[in-house]
Amino acid sequence: MDTETETETETDSGTATGGWHLTHDLDDFLTRAGAFLRSRPALHTVPLTVTETLRTRGRCVYGDGAPEFGVLEREGEVRATFFRTPPHWLNLTALTPEDADALAARLAALGRRLPGVNAECDTAAAFAEAWQLRTGATATLRQRQRLYRLGTLTAPGPVPPGGPRVAVEADREQLRRWHDEFSEAVGLGTVRDSAEWADARIDSGDIIFWETPDGTPAAMAGTSPLVAGQVRVASVYTPPHLRGRGYAGAATTEVSRAALAAGAEEVLLFTDLSNPTSNGLYQRIGYRPVADFEVYDFASESDG
Repeated sequence: MDTETETETETDSGTATGGWHLTHDLDDFLTRAGAFLRSRPALHTVPLTVTETLRTRGRCVYGDGAPEFGVLEREGEVRATFFRTPPHWLNLTALTPEDADALAARLAALGRRLPGVNAECDTAAAFAEAWQLRTGATATLRQRQRLYRLGTLTAPGPVPPGGPRVAVEADREQLRRWHDEFSEAVGLGTVRDSAEWADARIDSGDIIFWETPDGTPAAMAGTSPLVAGQVRVASVYTPPHLRGRGYAGAATTEVSRAALAAGAEEVLLFTDLSNPTSNGLYQRIGYRPVADFEVYDFASESDG
């Protein structure tokens, strides 16, 4: 992997507020920040799982540009991190407003163009405000999310007819198509190429279909890699014409059970807070709120 490392400290009125180490080197980032990320595996589930995928499958799976990472170090301790896999949003761990402003100033000075930010609510709002101030961009709240952690796994209701099975090579086209439909439905853009995503999921065996009695896939659910004891349920999808029949709940219950059986200490998932149906479903399965996150889009005059 090509390496470009920068270390800078931002100052404000003579008081150090930065200490950001910026790098494109994944190994450098994990050496510096790995213990910090693992210290809070639930809150850090996204950087943990994305960096694990980059480590095992390479940076090409998330986009054409080189991923960028940052570590905020002060008094010998890591205080925060960020990562970005272009062309996608900046992903931040928790920051104070002062540290969010210092990072915004640093990235703006380097000429970075950011499409948006994803972080816990206070951090996302602070960085969005700082980015507007530093760049003149307009920040628009795109989505509010809630992170849940599984408590006691409970079937959400009557089990629909049919049963679960793991997706295999013969399902590649089905997975590719459903990945595109899922990405469009959640409105957050395609994080990975659908064909590559399907191949990776088949290789890892971590997508489960719920099939009707005649063998027709009715819903899917998957999980992220097991890292630092945590697994995140993702890509839960039912085609519109099959919704409301319990298929998504059944598939989610099955992948949650499989994650626990594989040794996961924490099973997590994100929901869109604007969707009361999915939030209610996951709570019936046994998921409990951990923290709320927000996604902001950034737009400059040149984007118009």
